[in-house]
Amino acid sequence: MHEVQHSGRSEDREQGRAAAVRAEQGYVDLLYARLDVLRTRTSQSLSEALGRGGGGGYAIRTEREAQAHENGRRLAQLNSVENGLCFGRIDAGDRGAAAEIRYIGRIGLRDEDHETILIDWRAPAARPFYAASPSSPEGLVRRRHLHLRDRTVVDIDDEVFDLDGLTEDDRRHLVGEAALLATLNRGRTGRMGDIVATIQAEQDRVIRAALAGALVVQGGPGTGKTVAALHRAAYLLYTHRRTLERRGVLVVGPNPTFLRYIGRVLPSLGETDVVVQTVGQLYPGVAAGTEDAPEAAALKGSARMAAVVEAAVADRQRVPEGDLVVETDGTELRVPHEICRHLRDRARELGLAHNRARKLFATEMLWELARAQDEWLEASLRDAEALLEEAGQAGRAGLSELEDPDARLRSEDDTAHARETLWADPGVRAAVDALWPLLTPERLVGDLLNDPGRLAAAAAGAERISAGQGLADGEMRLLSRPPGAPWTVGDVPLLDEAAELLGTDGGEEQDRDREARQRREQAELSAQDVVEYLGTYETGMMVDSAALLADRQEESSALTTADRAAADRTWAYGHVIVDEAQELSEMAWRTVMRRVPAKSLTVVGDLAQTGSAAGARSWQEVLEPYVGDRLHEERLLVNYRTPAEIMAVAADVLAEIAPEQQVPESVREGGDAPRAVRVDGAGGLAERLAEVVAAELAAIGEGRVGVLTPAARIAAVAAALPDAAAQADPTALDSPVAVLTPTQSKGLEFDAVVIVDPGGILAASPSGGRDLYVAVTRATRRLTVVHEGGLPAMLSRLGDGGPVPAATVGDHG
Repeated sequence: MHEVQHSGRSEDREQGRAAAVRAEQGYVDLLYARLDVLRTRTSQSLSEALGRGGGGGYAIRTEREAQAHENGRRLAQLNSVENGLCFGRIDAGDRGAAAEIRYIGRIGLRDEDHETILIDWRAPAARPFYAASPSSPEGLVRRRHLHLRDRTVVDIDDEVFDLDGLTEDDRRHLVGEAALLATLNRGRTGRMGDIVATIQAEQDRVIRAALAGALVVQGGPGTGKTVAALHRAAYLLYTHRRTLERRGVLVVGPNPTFLRYIGRVLPSLGETDVVVQTVGQLYPGVAAGTEDAPEAAALKGSARMAAVVEAAVADRQRVPEGDLVVETDGTELRVPHEICRHLRDRARELGLAHNRARKLFATEMLWELARAQDEWLEASLRDAEALLEEAGQAGRAGLSELEDPDARLRSEDDTAHARETLWADPGVRAAVDALWPLLTPERLVGDLLNDPGRLAAAAAGAERISAGQGLADGEMRLLSRPPGAPWTVGDVPLLDEAAELLGTDGGEEQDRDREARQRREQAELSAQDVVEYLGTYETGMMVDSAALLADRQEESSALTTADRAAADRTWAYGHVIVDEAQELSEMAWRTVMRRVPAKSLTVVGDLAQTGSAAGARSWQEVLEPYVGDRLHEERLLVNYRTPAEIMAVAADVLAEIAPEQQVPESVREGGDAPRAVRVDGAGGLAERLAEVVAAELAAIGEGRVGVLTPAARIAAVAAALPDAAAQADPTALDSPVAVLTPTQSKGLEFDAVVIVDPGGILAASPSGGRDLYVAVTRATRRLTVVHEGGLPAMLSRLGDGGPVPAATVGDHG
């Protein structure tokens, strides 16, 4: 009898689920229908704007371009939210009253009557969807997660906070499985999924934190810190649109593969105007991807290099050993050594950037050369007079102005003209350039690293600037590189430092300013015509002045904020998000901080995973020099990615490398047991590895396998797996199997991870233990360690590959 009753209840539940899914499908159909209408209208408006041709006055063209730009941007947003348009519903209300139902989605939608039918996930009205908990329900009766495949509702999950607040019909149709765990069980696709439908309360605190100051998000593997930070970017742009729209948001990631991995998250959240770059891309025109050797990386990343670059600039501001002697048109011009030194020192004392100060130095030096030329000419004429007198010839009338020995033959205007003529002389220009050259950052840093003499001079100068900032002989050898070598990631902060110290000579800036003023004047004249024609309204909005309309026309230019910002080294962002921030060197932080004068940052990382020799050991040590007491830290302590069985292995590694760090607690248990596979010799590795990887692919079905190994073994491992992607570039994520180093895998995740040669990972660098910790924690389902000889002691839990108990997760820290 019991079994019959249970069967009946099960049947009722399935019927209730089916009815609830049908009801939600009806509403989702309504939302997609509205999305299609908006797409069609926007597409038509875009076509109309583009189809009007290029005629008309400036105001007409500007209005047309503005409409085309805005419609194109809106259409891109509408297209980007096709997948998973609606993912949640909240029922709010008091007992005894009908619940207020709100649907939550990627963007906000209104119907024809301007009634809200879908709430943007970033809006304040959507916050209870993320923040509600059994102890603090935020006024909710129920939270429902909707699972969509394309446009079809395939499942729903309910979380009930007040059962008595539901109607009898709602109680019959309750369904439930945790939305978060359902998300975690999906196979990896080579792209990071957004968590907008499954954001947990601790992540929501990060996303909605205040804009001002520096927020540090310290979180171990699998805690969702990266994707929470990306959602924070979308949330800030939505909430502080007026503040950030002109300045934009910069996201700094660890490598191009990682950027590809996260690349679709922000567009899927309705944001397309965010600049996403690596440290190697922060200097426009350079896209460095090569890493220096650990010792060189640590040295280049040291703050001491700022003094070295400063000294390298000063070393290019020289005075001749004796007098400056320049030959022009057969004439030898001389400027005394002391005057040269005085001109050099005075130009330095102005505190201007090198290239801007050079303009003053060159101008003053040309005046001195012109005066020397005047003196030579006057001396020549006086010599000619003396010769005439000696010859007893007449002609004093033509030289009467020389009766006064102090009289000058040439005026200041003549000297000014001579200065311009001298500057056109290649010999004069070369002499000035030798003393104070016009430099690019690429030339300065290239010369510094390529020329041992210049590097030694800069090292000595750095010691004079600040004791202890110089370089030892061995360190200078680490920095030396052959001419023409490609820029490394560690070189980019040096280039940026040089750019800051060098500046421009002002000519390019003056040209840009003049062009900008001309465009602005033309825009305001045309805008005034529009104001007079339209009266006080333009496109339905009040126009207070031509200047305001001109502002709006400039904002709607063809280049987006992201386009302009990415091309401008001096761009001041409204907010910067730094992911895997523990890897940034002191010099890299200087580069980042120049791009956010307001010091509004989100810093995301895990100190236990610091692999770079130049990386961080303390957030306070890194950030307080820049932000002072405006530093707030949030810790994410729940691991949503890695099963408890694998985290038990990771906890043993962490206990050895960073016992002060807390192991994040896994929300999942009962996964596949991690195992160790021992092989004999190199031949055994090649033969057995292919079998191991094939078994992992079969076990996970659709998904991705990451094979992680020391850099020294990449080639051998790739040879054993000819079908795997072994290039550390974004295309690696398109392959079912990717061969990477632990460093290259940072920020990524795979269904299954095969670690090859854990002992080699430990021995590869001083941070080998941290690299092994990274490797162990990349898996979402399965972990296999392939080794030769004995296992490292910190992996002894794997034993012979038998089951790994999960109970000890969290024992450390």
